[in-house]
Amino acid sequence: MDEREGVLSYFPIESWLVEEMAEAEREVKEGGVFSRIEEICALNHYKVLRAFQEVGISDFHFQDSTGYGYGDVGREVLERLFAIVFEGEDALVRPQIVSGTHALSACLSALLHPKDTLLAACGRPYDTLATVIGLGRRVKGNLVDRGIRYAEVKLTREGQPDLETLAEEVERLKPRVCFIQRSRGYGNRPALSVDTIRRMIKVIKDAHSRTICLVDNCYGEMVEIEEPCAAGADLVAGSLIKNPGGTLAPGGGYIVGRKDLIEEISYYLTAPGLGREMGAFSGKRLFFQGLFLAPLAVEQALKGAVLAASFFQRLGYPVDPLPQEVRHDIVQTITLGNEEALVAFCRGLQKASPVEAASIPEPAFLPGYEDPVIMAGGTFVQGASLELSADAPMRPPYTVFLQGGISLPYTKIGLLLAAQEVVHVYRR
Repeated sequence: MDEREGVLSYFPIESWLVEEMAEAEREVKEGGVFSRIEEICALNHYKVLRAFQEVGISDFHFQDSTGYGYGDVGREVLERLFAIVFEGEDALVRPQIVSGTHALSACLSALLHPKDTLLAACGRPYDTLATVIGLGRRVKGNLVDRGIRYAEVKLTREGQPDLETLAEEVERLKPRVCFIQRSRGYGNRPALSVDTIRRMIKVIKDAHSRTICLVDNCYGEMVEIEEPCAAGADLVAGSLIKNPGGTLAPGGGYIVGRKDLIEEISYYLTAPGLGREMGAFSGKRLFFQGLFLAPLAVEQALKGAVLAASFFQRLGYPVDPLPQEVRHDIVQTITLGNEEALVAFCRGLQKASPVEAASIPEPAFLPGYEDPVIMAGGTFVQGASLELSADAPMRPPYTVFLQGGISLPYTKIGLLLAAQEVVHVYRR
């Protein structure tokens, strides 16, 4: 039995879709895309392995701490490990950070004071962070209500940073923090490469050297050989249920960067005078092992994203990035054209899941979002995008944002069942 026969014997999928998937995979393999991904992820795996050896990880470091968490050597070593891997001076890695948005919110809330300016360098931030800032739907405790000024520099028509305007605005406003969003959020623009981030930071620092450059690194970790701190970022932040958790971390977030800024943020995260010395940490082995496996998990996710682009392009849908493009995050968009097809895609993907396969996704309003959002993905860790998930705001042009894929065979089944549901919509 070959792979195609296996797929057809285990899952109720139309044979012509399986043939299209095989052709899509053949095209991307022959184009050398998979080989390029494998090389980058191997280099990142070597880097992570060497970091583990450098800090001297032992079984002792996996022990739980309780209560206040004083003297947790394993927690300290894990943070040293993240600092090395993500090329910063210091790090906070905590289960108490509940999401990537929380990590970024902690940075902004700790560093910004009344009358300080926050400048977004890539246009309006994604929905949940926009809520933190005080844009759109108003909630108590947002930054604008606390007296923090906000400004943004829109991207160019091509979705790239407008470096000239950015330089002018930084020189004029002298912002305390400049926010750089690496991934696209729910926007129709490409993810930023580390080299693009490097050029942005140079422009910012040349215009006002004291501006703190904060990079939202979600979905971009280990996709390239360098991380944003190597490009001059003062801080990077993200979620551990995305790339760096390697599908094993049960929650948490990380912040890496300048030592003085990490200390300041730690006082906000706990309390002034307590800082990083507190914070009980259970289940540390999963965080260590997840980081070790992260480059391999990212490799599978990237291959799945490339295959999704090739497969759905063959079916006639606009995709971004294109199959042969160099990638800077794990997100793949597919524009489905109408609300019914978007819902069908998510329901099909859900059917492929190892967990909650019988659940039926429905659009709903979620905290921090302005439009109803539909989400799919039966994950072992709730909301763990890296395992395989899709989500989308219910608004034109009805684009689904696909991310993750713990293994390429799993992603194939997800794509096939999603495509079959979409095809049935257009047949009716």
